[in-house]
Amino acid sequence: MTAYSDLMAHTRQTEALAAIAGRLGWDQQTVMPRGANAQRSEEMAALEEVLHARRTDPRIGEWLAQAEPEDAVAEANLREIRRAYARNTRVPARLAAELARLTPLSQSAWEEARLAGDVAAFLPWLAQMIALRREEGQAIADGGDPYDALMADYEPETDSDTVAATFARMRPRLVALREAVLGADTPPALTGHFPQEGQLRVARRLAEHFGYDFTRGRIDLAVHPFSSGSGTDVRITTRVMVEEPFNCLYSTIHEVGHAAYEQGVDAAHLLTPLGRGVSMGVHESQSRIYENQLGRSRAFTGWLYEAMVQEFGALSVADADAFYAAVNRVSNGYIRTEADEIQYNLHIMLRFDLERALMRGQLEAADLEEAWNARFAADFGYPVDRAANGVLQDVHWSVGLFGYFPTYALGNVYAGCLHQALRADLPDLDAQLAQGDTSAATEWMRARLQTHGALRTPRATIAHACGFEPEEGPLMAYLEAKFSELYRL
Repeated sequence: MTAYSDLMAHTRQTEALAAIAGRLGWDQQTVMPRGANAQRSEEMAALEEVLHARRTDPRIGEWLAQAEPEDAVAEANLREIRRAYARNTRVPARLAAELARLTPLSQSAWEEARLAGDVAAFLPWLAQMIALRREEGQAIADGGDPYDALMADYEPETDSDTVAATFARMRPRLVALREAVLGADTPPALTGHFPQEGQLRVARRLAEHFGYDFTRGRIDLAVHPFSSGSGTDVRITTRVMVEEPFNCLYSTIHEVGHAAYEQGVDAAHLLTPLGRGVSMGVHESQSRIYENQLGRSRAFTGWLYEAMVQEFGALSVADADAFYAAVNRVSNGYIRTEADEIQYNLHIMLRFDLERALMRGQLEAADLEEAWNARFAADFGYPVDRAANGVLQDVHWSVGLFGYFPTYALGNVYAGCLHQALRADLPDLDAQLAQGDTSAATEWMRARLQTHGALRTPRATIAHACGFEPEEGPLMAYLEAKFSELYRL
């Protein structure tokens, strides 16, 4: 066997074990009994010790030195393995196990604190997580910025200064658009009682219409919707609020976007570094374009309006146009996942600045709620009313995902580019969407982007799909055109 084939055999076993760890995480957030949390913590730590040992095996370095790629796939596999090996060998096994042990306990503490609105109960867990992630960031940064090092886990090829510059260009246009929209007449919201069973039936229809393969996946309920897995086992979750059906329906479309990426990767890449999404920014491009540019379009909401009437009877809004306005209604609110397309990125910018300060030691856990509330009031113009609508609303920090938040906004930027290219290639797309048919769009996405997995680096993945380098211009033009028309600006 060659060095490359030995390396890939080792890597496939590691990827299989990592998939098992991911399944344990899915189980914890969906069906695990509450009393199993302490034992699950030890299970995750034990598995992480095995994974860390495999990921830092000295033979990987030897194989990398000897391996000679014969094609683009092998070259990309070596690129990804080399990057991961350099990162993992800088992290002590003790630290990797401690993080794995703490994560389920911290997440459980966050869930309880969020329900009770008790920030103080969560702070000791958050402080521990921050300390461990700072240590990890410093280890993998090797003298560089620890936040940049952590961010590279989710979005290689970029850094926080580049992201901050992108946000600085976007913010004035977003704020100006928000002010103009909020100064116009606000359309009525959709009101009523929408039973859970009915919402889940519509959610399942939506998942099918957007191409989710239920023979390789399933939908469950979770506190915070997420997608999990890759290849032949890709699971999604949603949540139901009986008076706010859009929360369930658009969370489902969003997670289907993630799942479609994983289900769409070429089967030849299964259990290799290429057999998954190349970055979380690219991943978010899929979930956001499915949810927003397709799912919230005037054409598709016309079909969804009829589906809702079939399931729930007459709605509080008069017709499909009023339903489209309700779906895209811009109003004051606290929750990132419920935010409209204009204000969503402003929520991300807040979190980006706070978590960067946390990882750089410029902000401590004890001061986070005050910092959050002050920043929110400055950015949105009104105070946070309760902790569950403020610093406790997101799961990310409880599980140590520092560096993850900016990828949501980068995903929106990438989605704007993809949407521009998609519309150029499919000029009759709206006629299809009006029938609830997303297949032309989703097949375009699969062929241009999803099937390749991590074959190319993140920006190269978007550039290959679009035919031009990604930048924020297409997103901003889309938002300004859409909401100017909707609000008659």
